[in-house]
Amino acid sequence: MSQFSYEKRPWTFYALGAFFALFVLFLYGPMIAIYILSFQGPYGGLTFPMNDVSLHWFAALFGQDRTGDFAGALMRSIILALIVFVLTVVFSLMAGLAFRQRFKGSTFIFYMAVASLIMPGLFLSLGTGLLFRVLNIPTNWYSSALGAQLTWTLPFGLLIMFAVFSRFNRDLEEAGRDLGGSRQQILWHILLPILLPGLIAVALFGFTLSYDEFPRTLLTVGPSNTLPLEIWAMTTTVTSPALYALGTLTTVISFIAIIISLGSIAIIQRRRAGHRRGQRKSANRKP
Repeated sequence: MSQFSYEKRPWTFYALGAFFALFVLFLYGPMIAIYILSFQGPYGGLTFPMNDVSLHWFAALFGQDRTGDFAGALMRSIILALIVFVLTVVFSLMAGLAFRQRFKGSTFIFYMAVASLIMPGLFLSLGTGLLFRVLNIPTNWYSSALGAQLTWTLPFGLLIMFAVFSRFNRDLEEAGRDLGGSRQQILWHILLPILLPGLIAVALFGFTLSYDEFPRTLLTVGPSNTLPLEIWAMTTTVTSPALYALGTLTTVISFIAIIISLGSIAIIQRRRAGHRRGQRKSANRKP
């Protein structure tokens, strides 16, 4: 019998397993409680025990008795997150291509980009809001809030692209040049298909970080709230499980974005694996 059999596992194995289980419960327990309480009945409260089970508070978010501009805030957050992820993917790809070679000021630009990750988000929000005020430009979710959120998403996208390019085999580009491919053809037919999983990861970071960003949006959003700010406003006025229902819906949207991204990466990898198997079979058939 193997020395790693079930009977011979030391007590530390079970102790570490119990510690990890408690950590997971501490991490996800509050969220699970919120998800459960969001299905309270019409006369339910904010705490246990539950008073019946229904979808009443989800309907209240969109009904005539809704407690805030949930639909508008949700739409603004999704549109803003889509714009942020598109810009993050484009700029991160351009920066990744640029940083493949040393150029004057590259180190300074890199550290300036990463510095925005270290600076508190509220300070960046305050600085962006003051800049727009000095320039006499009104703050809004599609302008000043967009710029403030890009200071958060672009450094993550840049770091991801650095990791992707560090594993990229440049011999593939050389093979494309030997076959007479132009720079545009190499970019579209060699670079982008290989970098696509990394670009999807950048898009996922851009969307999720923007979708639930609070401090960088607080002082730059203008008169119309995004969803995180709407939830924060609801915590001061709403005393019903509608707040929990809103949290459950936002979590579902986040998980949908994650599933779509990871599913896209899995499909790409499966197609590449099938293509490689097809090439090996074709090579084996040759005399």
